[in-house]
Amino acid sequence: KAQTKGSFPNRQVIFFIVALLLSEVGSELGRFSVAEETESGSFVANVAKALGLEVGELYARGSQVASNHNKQFLQLDQKTGDLFLKQKLDREELCGPTEPCVLPFQILLENPLQFFRAELQVKDINDHSPTFPDPDILLRISESTKPGTAFPLKMAEDLDVGINSLQNYTISHNSHFFLHTHTRSDGRKIPELVLDKALDREEQPEVTLTLTAMDGGSPSRSGTAQVRVTIVDVNDNAPVFVQSKYQVQIPENSPIDSLVVTVAAQDLDAGINGDVAYALFQASDEVSQTFGVDPVSGEIRLKKQVDFEAIQKYEVEIEATDIGALSGKCTVLVQVMDLNDNFPELTMLSLTSPIPENIPESVVAVFSIRDRDSGESGRMICSIQEDLPFSLKPHLENFYSIITEGALDRENKAEYNITITVMDLGSPRLKYEHNIMVLISDVNDNPPVFTQRAYKLYLLENNSPALHIGNVSASDRDSGINAKVTYSLLPPETGNLSLFSYISINSDSGHLYVLRSVDYEAIQTFQFAVRATDGGSPALSSQALVQIVVQDENDNSPFILYPLQNSTVPCNDLVPRAAEPGYLVTKVVAVDQDSGQNSWLSYQLLKTTDPGLFTVWAHNGEVRTARPISDRDAIKQRLLVLVKDNGELPLSTVATLNVLLVDGFSEPFVKLPDEPKDDPQTDSLTVYLIISLVSVSFLFLVSVILFISIKLWRKRKASEVDRVGPNCRFSGHLVDVSSTGTLSHSYQYEMCLTTGSGNTDFKFLKPIIHGNFFILFKISVCLPFTS
Repeated sequence: KAQTKGSFPNRQVIFFIVALLLSEVGSELGRFSVAEETESGSFVANVAKALGLEVGELYARGSQVASNHNKQFLQLDQKTGDLFLKQKLDREELCGPTEPCVLPFQILLENPLQFFRAELQVKDINDHSPTFPDPDILLRISESTKPGTAFPLKMAEDLDVGINSLQNYTISHNSHFFLHTHTRSDGRKIPELVLDKALDREEQPEVTLTLTAMDGGSPSRSGTAQVRVTIVDVNDNAPVFVQSKYQVQIPENSPIDSLVVTVAAQDLDAGINGDVAYALFQASDEVSQTFGVDPVSGEIRLKKQVDFEAIQKYEVEIEATDIGALSGKCTVLVQVMDLNDNFPELTMLSLTSPIPENIPESVVAVFSIRDRDSGESGRMICSIQEDLPFSLKPHLENFYSIITEGALDRENKAEYNITITVMDLGSPRLKYEHNIMVLISDVNDNPPVFTQRAYKLYLLENNSPALHIGNVSASDRDSGINAKVTYSLLPPETGNLSLFSYISINSDSGHLYVLRSVDYEAIQTFQFAVRATDGGSPALSSQALVQIVVQDENDNSPFILYPLQNSTVPCNDLVPRAAEPGYLVTKVVAVDQDSGQNSWLSYQLLKTTDPGLFTVWAHNGEVRTARPISDRDAIKQRLLVLVKDNGELPLSTVATLNVLLVDGFSEPFVKLPDEPKDDPQTDSLTVYLIISLVSVSFLFLVSVILFISIKLWRKRKASEVDRVGPNCRFSGHLVDVSSTGTLSHSYQYEMCLTTGSGNTDFKFLKPIIHGNFFILFKISVCLPFTS
């Protein structure tokens, strides 16, 4: 699959094998040529064909054009391999007078990494005409000048090179002069005006000629200048320089107005004709802008700084002219010496960021360096920090790549700041630093981690549905989608009822909600597991255990076990009139389904028939006589006992007791005080009482047998299921605690008695039921009486 520039190339394995097995040596691709001023986008060559590669291989290998030139002048079509001009090229701007004009560049293949050297030759076209620096040339020639004397003229400039450059000069037809062209050592052509016939100032004081310069292009271009010759009186000695050629060396970046050299010329004439003035002769724009000569002293000074990297040497011609217009010339050769005044430069060719953290080796960056200085000042060393998991690998001359030394860990460090330092070997040494930021992309290699391995949450019973009871939280060291955590409930391993009907979790925030009301008397605690899963591929997860502890609320009133309060006929207790104070009449037995202090019960005598006769113990519910019984006390006593729990908002129940005061337990019935002893109805009442006693005793025995049978049956049924009590544990499944599914009062009493009250009450009842016929007798005889 082809990789585009800037994307992360799939080259970690290929690059490593190629780097180990092959020594990467640059190959010469060859030289291509193109004419200057060719339109942008013009075809130059097919690189794929030149490299012997198949169509599309350049695209697959990530090819590009690299150049040390400040401007990129070529572009490569990776799909076809065609090389095109990116912009118009001006040969004169790129190379000046240098011929041939060759621009080096490189073809870079990234996968595997390979370089190819190539050159582009820019061919000259005849797009410039010869021009003279001064369209008017003034000459002063003595009339005594002998025929054959040559007078150099200012030469024309032509920016073109080769055949397109200036080739020859012509002069307009005249009777005194002809033109001779002289070629200098550097190939430049200088026109010389040669006197063919002696001059006579009185006959013709001035001669005007037209000088034409022509190049060799097709079609040919030309430029003209007017030559005005003024004939002067005799001055037969021209100035002569002490040296015809001066050679000097100056360091680049010499300060402006610094002295280059002093030239001197002598004139053998005397007086005013022997005075000499110095000036630049045939100076190009570059020379005239760089050097200046003092017309009197002959000192040549710098007008601007010279740069070795731009021009290494100058050829300056100096003319010495006397007052009679006679002149002499010399040449000054100025050699510029290189200094280490250019900092190294770096060109980034390819930068890959971010890179995955789990890739063992990959190419991060490819770059080239250069230094415009020469010699030792142009040699460079390149380095990066040593404390980074990256290494620097050299390739072709001045080409480098940065590769990772192994797999990285984004969680330890997510980004690296790499400083590339390039230093030359000049004196003093100059260095350049280039910073690149390499980001490490995340891979899903860390599972979510809960803040706690186990959570314990508390819930008050009788809660409202959809109640928020707490939350769980997990974090992931990864980033992005790999760090996005979602929460879910794990179903219990056992149990028939679904956990999801009671508990819900917000998958994004981890908030836990109870969907239904919970009854403490049915469930005291339960637990489940929560899973945290990240968004990576493949996804990673972890689990935490959540325990819900249900807290009791005072929502159950005390329940009266004895005496029974739902009988249609009230129960009566018998107390002998001879009972002493503190005599135990009966005991009120009650329980509360709540737990803790909500189940602590207290007893209080609310109302009696005769105040002060009875008292109730507050902690155990025992009803005792408070004083001796007198004859004035009513036979039938009615007591109201208030049973109250110890909740924050206490709940209470009222128990009704009926007590009969009798003279003795041997009496079959109770006689009223005003009843005559020999009442004829006594015998019949005794018979009825005996019949009633036998019937009630029979019914009582049947009830006891039925009660015991039902209890044994319920115990056998309860042993088949999980029993829930005050200290019961949640057995893996939930039970319905809604109002429609509560248990009967009798079953609640059997299953949920508090430890204290339950044991105490049964210990009290057992002797009443099994060991004391007196209590049985009281229960039997109390039914025939009405309140």
